[in-house]
Amino acid sequence: MTRTALINIDTQQSFHHREYWREAGFGAFQQAMLGLIEGCESRGIPVVDIFHVDDSGPFSLQSGHVQPMSFLRHKPAVIFQKHVHNAFTDTGLDRWLRERDIHCLIICGLRTEQCCETTARVASDLGYRVIFVSEATLTFPMTYRGITLDTHDLRHRTETVLAGRFAEIKTVAETLESF
Repeated sequence: MTRTALINIDTQQSFHHREYWREAGFGAFQQAMLGLIEGCESRGIPVVDIFHVDDSGPFSLQSGHVQPMSFLRHKPAVIFQKHVHNAFTDTGLDRWLRERDIHCLIICGLRTEQCCETTARVASDLGYRVIFVSEATLTFPMTYRGITLDTHDLRHRTETVLAGRFAEIKTVAETLESF
């Protein structure tokens, strides 16, 4: 059996202090995350927490907001801090996974089209099997050149560009059924 880890990206209090924070979709995200984490833990799949850290603002260590969101109660196998969009660059995550002979990564967290998608792409390039659990990711509307993409559009776009190239797109239930 392929050794697997759940990579929980940036599910941290810092987001509550950003101007784009919205409660829309947050309840469904919480339920999906909790179900995924509980299911992984019951199957012996380690949960790895990744936190984004900046030099200033709500993502700085000094802010006190680089903490798990309050609904999370799990005990991670390990915690890494990142300073860029993907969870691999300068974090030690790749070494930690390879030392444990882990070849399959389940991706969840914030934001769908940024740190989650970027981590999935890098993981695939590094040779990992990647399962992207969209319903256990969260994002917020984005506007560029006068066009706003809502969270559904962003999630669909991410699934479209990852599917068949960088990751398998699965629901929480499909993911847990496969282990």
